[in-house]
Amino acid sequence: MKSIEIYDPAMCCSTGVCGPSIDPELMRIAAVINGLKQKGITIRRHGLSNEPQDFISNKVISDLLQKEGADILPITLLDGAVIKTGTYPTNAEIAQWLETEIPKKYFKVTGQSSCGPKGCC
Repeated sequence: MKSIEIYDPAMCCSTGVCGPSIDPELMRIAAVINGLKQKGITIRRHGLSNEPQDFISNKVISDLLQKEGADILPITLLDGAVIKTGTYPTNAEIAQWLETEIPKKYFKVTGQSSCGPKGCC
């Protein structure tokens, strides 16, 4: 099975879906990953705030960050090779890379934070 890893920029919590206003793109990617997990497919996310050692120990990621800076995040790897930088992969890209279908309900996700008006951070 193919392996996807996403290296996230620094966020206040592991998913980025906290605080009083939620970025719909972060909600979408979190929902897609959760939906795929229910199908037995795992996409590993690495958070710069919570797992900085993952960024240092992966030579591909470390080299990219040294060369391009943190603005290149998020970085998506497919089987260890960089496949996308600067934005999260689309549902169609993930489906193509993993040769699977992503339910339409994950194409647009909206919602409110459960952290309260001051956020969870």
